[in-house]
Amino acid sequence: MKKTVIIGRPNAGKTLFMINFAQYLGINKIYLTQEFPDGKILNKEMSIESARKSLSSNQEFKTQCVQKIEIKIPVYKGRKHLKLIDTSGFDDGIHPSLNVRNGIIQTLEKIDEADIILHIIDISLLLNRNIISQIDRQIINFGMIRRGYILLPNKIDLDSDKQGLKILKDEYPNRYMIPISAKYSYGFDEVKSFVIRCI
Repeated sequence: MKKTVIIGRPNAGKTLFMINFAQYLGINKIYLTQEFPDGKILNKEMSIESARKSLSSNQEFKTQCVQKIEIKIPVYKGRKHLKLIDTSGFDDGIHPSLNVRNGIIQTLEKIDEADIILHIIDISLLLNRNIISQIDRQIINFGMIRRGYILLPNKIDLDSDKQGLKILKDEYPNRYMIPISAKYSYGFDEVKSFVIRCI
């Protein structure tokens, strides 16, 4: 089973992407496994709407553990098993919370095991600051040497004049990227095609 790890900064839209992408792929009910840094494992069953309400938030570092959904993705006449893995957000500097730091360590471990890496960047931050964060730069540079890496500029629905996307493309003109809206499922066709090519 191929492992697809979703990474990025806090509030980039990683969890909402995982839930809505699973729904886009035909999942009507979420069977979620949460793996905590202390070894505790929780299994949850919930509707898509309930998952959105309880798992996704504007609060920074809402996700402090690895969260997994196993799905079957249609490929030609059959289906392939895929594990979508949501992770704790990366941030510049060292976070004061031990729980957050442990979540980040988990994320690094999952990246090492990943077959596919979906790197989500909040495009609205580029509009406000006109600068790409140091941690996102490091992830992009890392992705350049990894097969199965894709850059997903998120919240493209907030970038009506495409200025944020232009900043990113000007900085990384040769980097393949798929603009998405995790909220409205924009760009999911292209993400699905990319994932299928990697499995």
